[in-house]
Amino acid sequence: MKTSIYILFIVLFAISPGKAQDRETPPKGGEPKDFTLPEKEVINYNNGLTLVMVPYGSIPKATINISLKTGNINETEEQVWIADLVADLMEEGTKADYSVKDSLAGMGGDMNIGVGTHTTALYTSVLSEFAPEAVKVLSDVLVDPKLPESELGRLKKDMNRNISVALSTPGAQARKEFFAQIYPDHAYGRLYPTTEQVDSYEFSNVQAFYDANFGAKRATVYVVGQFDAEEVKAAVEEKLSNWKEGPEVDYPVARPEAEATVKIIDRPGAPQSTIYYGLPVVGPSSEDYIPLDVMNSLLGGSFGSRITSNIREDKGYTYSPNSALVANYKTGLWFENADVTTEHTGASIEEIRKEIVRLQNEAPEEEELQGIKNYESGIYVLQNSTPGGIIGQLNFLDIHNLPESFLVDQVKNINAVTPQQVQEMARKYIEPGKMTLVVVGDEEIIKEQVNEIVKAPAKLKQ
Repeated sequence: MKTSIYILFIVLFAISPGKAQDRETPPKGGEPKDFTLPEKEVINYNNGLTLVMVPYGSIPKATINISLKTGNINETEEQVWIADLVADLMEEGTKADYSVKDSLAGMGGDMNIGVGTHTTALYTSVLSEFAPEAVKVLSDVLVDPKLPESELGRLKKDMNRNISVALSTPGAQARKEFFAQIYPDHAYGRLYPTTEQVDSYEFSNVQAFYDANFGAKRATVYVVGQFDAEEVKAAVEEKLSNWKEGPEVDYPVARPEAEATVKIIDRPGAPQSTIYYGLPVVGPSSEDYIPLDVMNSLLGGSFGSRITSNIREDKGYTYSPNSALVANYKTGLWFENADVTTEHTGASIEEIRKEIVRLQNEAPEEEELQGIKNYESGIYVLQNSTPGGIIGQLNFLDIHNLPESFLVDQVKNINAVTPQQVQEMARKYIEPGKMTLVVVGDEEIIKEQVNEIVKAPAKLKQ
């Protein structure tokens, strides 16, 4: 599941003696730097497997990531988190008679298997000379996992404990219900299973999911860093070139709901209310995605955004509000999330709506927008400055069937966004009359506040 990463930039500059007016005027920001995609070598095997090698950096380490285009999205309503259970069992190692974790530790790495919405990934980072051996170890786990049935009971108990802990928090409760309202008939809307559901999973269910969803046609091996390319190729050839083809990639396309829905989850005595407020938008393949992303940063998606400045800095209703643009397969989702003081729940929602409508009615000033574009450009380049970041971006292209120009031209495209485009994105996609609102809080106190605000029409200029 998705997490928000906050990055703090500290800019130090010397101010030379001069007029007071000069000292009070901040220096002009530098020109945004373009992102250059490193040279890569791509090999496609007859069974459908892809190998991507990217020599990068000067540190003598290599990051290996075997990404499978399957994850929670391929679970049915009766299989929520079964992909996670498969991964948990895979971490127990391979049927071969050696310790995977000890082997990777001797190479300077460790064993990681992560399940996301669209992918399952086996990854490690090792000293350069061990890259081919690390590829072989991860390949063994992928192709011939031990999947010990004897560990299933323990792992299910761990999973149920994690679910119970998560759903005891208002944030998880609100997010779970919000996504369920937006995606009622899709895996995107099923964030957590019930403990009863987890208890019902048998080993045959785990094995069946692995058999149905794992195979070379869904697999890409990424190797980024310093390594011997010929030895890596030989390792992949030996371990994976004859692996079963498996199924074609199958990402069910969601049909999200875009209706004005309000749901309050009662949390008696809560000092805060947790708000999720948003609606479906377009995905990364749309030509509107980049200007929509810039609009999101200006409206609520950055620390200097309008909603943050309003309900955090000015009103003091919350400490860390944030909006997000979620990239799903052939669809997207925009929402504002905030933990606000109970007595200001309705007022917070009202101010969020006001900022949406203000942006719809008035294009931002160029100076304000340029600050946001500088922020977006800087974050983008920083995110791509590590082997893991490069793998993440290449995998994003693969998931969403995007051309490399999406990465290479992104800084240029961000900085081409105009104030009028930002206003247009807000008018075109962020319609308060179609937004879903989920609030977790003290219903007795907040119900009237919430209902009064959401019934008020948004004053959009024609």
